[in-house]
Amino acid sequence: MDKLKKFALMEKIVHELEDLENSQQAIIQKLAKIEVDNIDLGDKRLEKDLPDMHQRVAENLDTIAAILEDFSGQTNEFSDNNNIAALKEQEALNN
Repeated sequence: MDKLKKFALMEKIVHELEDLENSQQAIIQKLAKIEVDNIDLGDKRLEKDLPDMHQRVAENLDTIAAILEDFSGQTNEFSDNNNIAALKEQEALNN
């Protein structure tokens, strides 16, 4: 795989991880809203299961954030080490 294709794939993964992180944040917000709404309702099943679900999603979010930070750093390092900006300029000139 050439350097530009590899970098493009790395950037795509960074964006997908960002989307995944945003999705997990939205799930946490929805769970929290349900938990608040259930304060008035008092459903026992929701009281029992929602806190565990919230915790698992929060743990997933922490993992995703750590992976994103690491992989984003790797992507930036790859770009710097391989002078991706210059390669993109050259490719644009060639086309």
